[in-house]
Amino acid sequence: MRKILMLLLLISTIIAANAQTDTLSITLENVKYPYPVNFMPIKVEGQDLRMAYMDVKPAAPNGKTIMLFHGKNFGGYYWADVIRVLSSKGYRVIVPDQIGFGKSSKAIIHYSFHQLARFNKNLLDSLGVQKVTLMGHSMGGMLATRFTLMYPGRVEKLLLEDPIGLEDYRTFVPYASAEDDYKTELKTSYESVKKYYQTSYFTTWKPEYDYLVAIGAGVSKSADFPRYAKVAALTFEMIYEQPVCYEFGLIKVPTVLFTGKEDKTIVGKALLSDEEKAKHGQYKILGPETARKIPGCKLIEFDNCGHIPHIEVKEGFFKALMANL
Repeated sequence: MRKILMLLLLISTIIAANAQTDTLSITLENVKYPYPVNFMPIKVEGQDLRMAYMDVKPAAPNGKTIMLFHGKNFGGYYWADVIRVLSSKGYRVIVPDQIGFGKSSKAIIHYSFHQLARFNKNLLDSLGVQKVTLMGHSMGGMLATRFTLMYPGRVEKLLLEDPIGLEDYRTFVPYASAEDDYKTELKTSYESVKKYYQTSYFTTWKPEYDYLVAIGAGVSKSADFPRYAKVAALTFEMIYEQPVCYEFGLIKVPTVLFTGKEDKTIVGKALLSDEEKAKHGQYKILGPETARKIPGCKLIEFDNCGHIPHIEVKEGFFKALMANL
């Protein structure tokens, strides 16, 4: 029995070591997505780019389409269970990787939520889709808000899952240039990513979340990682410099805000003192405040949940999601 236990321990150690050392390309060619990936060509600032997306058509269509916008540290891969549930109910599900993220091109361009919104509008046009229910998580919530403000006629309903940007980070997070952020991003390691995910995204860490770390950290071993780090810095700058919180009152479509009550996400948290951290990023306060700003907004809160309800409390989240479509 002791030999068996030692062998199992050795195997688990090897697996853990491999998880920490696997090298991923910065466009995730060696990451398998849950559904087939297509690409839309885009020309920006003289560069020929590719925008990756999944377009999942249900076996029994109900005539409705939902578009999912991912967060800053993720790509379409983490929507797998959400896609499965929505597709099983007849929804067509379109899941883009934004330019600069996931399997899409890592372009050195000026990043703006306005431009990303236009890319997604062009994607819908290319697919012949006129109206969608739009759901955005984290940074995707900021983008979904901007998209809705720019193209209200294309959005039937707006669903925001723990969006960042519920407060103006410029008012309390010290300014850091893209070059400063780039130097910080270059220090990325498996250990730093796992620590950040453990302390920022979940109330209790589970081994099933390790795949998020493996993808988030795997790119740091790539020879092209400096480009990835530069893009990460440029998109951090986009978030910092382009708030949407002052425009929530202009939203004119039905909106549902989903939040984990234990979410304490702050973009640029590492630059803050403990005193400042305690004052901001409190979603149990920011959620109700934001819901009051958005006309007719419905707020759904999840106990014992952090930044990603669709992973941490998936069954409760799916139930709430389906009840509000």
